[in-house]
This record gives sequence, structure tokens and C-alpha cells, in this order.
Amino acid sequence: MSITRRRFCSQAATLLLAPRLLRSQALHPPGSTARPDVAAIDHDRIVGAAERYLTETPATLTALPCEHSPGTVHDFYSEPDDFWPDTAKPGGAYVQRSGPPNPAAFVAHRDALLHFCIQVPALAAAFVLTKEDRYAAQAIRHLRAWFVDPATRMTPSLSYAQTVPPAKAGRFEGVVEAVHLAEVAQAIPFLTASESMAQSDLDGIQSWFAAYLQWLNSSRLAGLARDDKSHHGSSWLLQAAAFTRMHLELSPDADDAALTALRQRYKTVTIRAQITANGTFPHELTTVNPYRFSLFNLDMLAAVCQLVSTRFESVWDYDLQDGPGMRAVIARHFPYIKDRGAWPYMADATHFNDLPLRQPSLLFAARAYTRPEYADLWKTLPADTDIPELQRTFPIRQPLLWVTRPRP
Repeated sequence: MSITRRRFCSQAATLLLAPRLLRSQALHPPGSTARPDVAAIDHDRIVGAAERYLTETPATLTALPCEHSPGTVHDFYSEPDDFWPDTAKPGGAYVQRSGPPNPAAFVAHRDALLHFCIQVPALAAAFVLTKEDRYAAQAIRHLRAWFVDPATRMTPSLSYAQTVPPAKAGRFEGVVEAVHLAEVAQAIPFLTASESMAQSDLDGIQSWFAAYLQWLNSSRLAGLARDDKSHHGSSWLLQAAAFTRMHLELSPDADDAALTALRQRYKTVTIRAQITANGTFPHELTTVNPYRFSLFNLDMLAAVCQLVSTRFESVWDYDLQDGPGMRAVIARHFPYIKDRGAWPYMADATHFNDLPLRQPSLLFAARAYTRPEYADLWKTLPADTDIPELQRTFPIRQPLLWVTRPRP
């Protein structure tokens, strides 16, 4: 059979494309998708956790008084566990030391808030999956205790977080201890579909978050966290974005100027302050746990992109003219999440071998950039950890609440 010009060109193109197709098939095996079914993947994990939390009664700050706190029993108070009394100056200011944590440091409020922030999203996610109101009712019970009930509610500020004795005021580093409230805020719009959510409860919850957001925007201490060029600044931005987005979800006719301002801050301040041209976070690389804090920062900024992006403007695609954006950051860190041994910087002082976890940044970036390999890796990683230090730097445990829209 004679070979025509068309047949020759077709066969030549096939030969040229074959290696590329083989590479694509190897990279994206059958069933690979950039938008995995999170509900199906996480179903058993979510329901199992929610079942455990159904039996737990709310435990707020008022049940954990601290004699060192200059505030009331409603005020959040914590002490850094890397500060110790100065043996050379009894009664003087504590001094910072590396090594094992100070067992006498007061961290009960920090741990209680973290546990609450794990409970409520799990219960809300179970409600989304099963439509069983018992999960929502239990979540609302905790929300009522923490934010509404005058006898047990937390003061909406962190003025005494990370206080170094004998000082009577907190430090900006304490703002990060409330970063897990971002996922609580993400859960609340889903819970409004429950018959257990009374309007008085919803009003009280919204009022608490509005007051806390006001504190984030007006407090000098919070302002120092906002302007920090490390994960502390990302923590402020994630919280502000989550609480602002929650308000818009619950009040669709509200002005979105605050969210627009946060989107602009991310584009003009955060990226330039935190990301180098090669997609790394230089201020995290100088810490004692550079791998952990880089992944922590990556997850927080990915969540920020989820929150401040709209159908009209996605910050996922925003890049500085003289530098990278999130696309470069996730591409830079992807190989190190896939293979911890490839990490080219100093290993973490603690728990290096217990990372990575199932970083939500992989899932969010897979969806944003249509990169199935990110989602494939996300599915293979451990979704939970019992290690407290890692729990504190893992801000999103229920990605279902981040990739699903609440029903109006």
C-alpha cells in the first residue's frame, strides 16, 4: 500500500507524541483526577470521628482557670513553653531556651481551643455527609458554650496569649494559637441548615466572630502578627479571611469590601513579603522546624486563596511581575511532600520523620491548576495525627467543608 503525504504526517506525529503520552499515563494513572470525591474518600474517617465527639461535653476556658492570668476566667491565656525562669534572677523575666518544653508552662487554654476546633468541623462534616441532625446539634452545643452562653463564652480577643511571665500582656505570636478557628468559621454556614440552630444561637455566634474580627483589625498585638513576614502573618490573614467569608455566606447581601481588601493585601503584601523567586518561604527556613513550618504556611496560604478568590477573580493565578505566586510555591514544595528525603534544607529539630500529613494545599492546588498528580499524592498521605505539636500546625482537617458550598 502506498504511503500518502497525509498518512506519513499522521504516523510521524504519532511517533513524536508517543513518549509524551506515555509520560502522561505514568504521571496520571487510570482513575487519576484533579477533583477527587472528598466525600467518599473521607466518609468513614469523618463519621468515625464525629461518633466519638457525640459523647463529649463542652469544655471551655472557664473550666480551666489560671492563677497567672491577669484577665478573667473568660479570657484566653497561654504561656510559651520554650521560656523558663531565670535561675540567676529569681522573680525576674523568663528566658528563652531551646530543648524540651517547660512542663510548667500554662497551655490548657491553647489545648482546649484546639480540641474544640477539631470537634466542631468533624461534627459539621458528618452532618453534611449524613444529614443526621444529631451531629449538627452536638456541634451547635459546643458553639453555644464557647461563643454565646454568658457563663462559659470566651472573650473575643487574644490579649493574653503567649504571655511570658511575669509580664501581664501577651505577644503577637499568640495569634497563631487561634488559627484553627478558621475551620470552625468554615463549618458554621453548613450548620444553619440544621433545625437545632436557633436564630438566637446564630446571632450570638456571628456577634462573637464580628467582635473577634474587630480585635484582629484594631489591636496593636494583632497588627504585629498581621505585619509579620512569616507564618504568623499568614495566620492573621487566614483568620481574617475566614471570618469575613463566613459573614458573607450568612449575609449574602452584605458589602464584600472587606474581602476585597484582604484579596488585595494577599496580592500586594503577603506574596512579596513571604515568597522568594524560587517559591520558598525564607522566614520559615530559618526556624528550628523549617519543613513543618513551610508546609504549615503553604496550607494557610492555600486556604486563603480558597477564601478570597471569587468566580470573577482567582488569586490562584496571580503572580508578581518580578516574582512567583502560589503556582510556583506549590510546584516547589510538591517534590518535598512526595519525598521528605529530597528536602534540601536543614531537617526539623522534632518530628521530621512524622511528616508530611495529608496537606490540604495539595487538594486545593490540584483543583485550582487541574493537576491530578497533586490530588493523587494527597490521597496517599495520613489524614490525621495524634502528635500535639503537629496538630497545632495542621490548620485544616475537614477539606470537605472547603470544597463544598453550603446550601442556601
